[in-house]
Amino acid sequence: MPEHTDEDVLNAVREHEPAGTKEVADQLGIARQSADYRLRRLLDEGQVSKKKVGNSLVWSAEED
Repeated sequence: MPEHTDEDVLNAVREHEPAGTKEVADQLGIARQSADYRLRRLLDEGQVSKKKVGNSLVWSAEED
């Protein structure tokens, strides 16, 4: 299983922005739980933001 970098995750978010966790997981070919973990870590680092839309969370990349 290939290891994805933070940049890979950010690129997946940018490609589908605002991106759902499932979209990021599907783009990278990883489990939804793995994508959620990576996205939350990037959130803690200030590289992405999240927003609740209906019953879903969507993610956006933060500008440098």
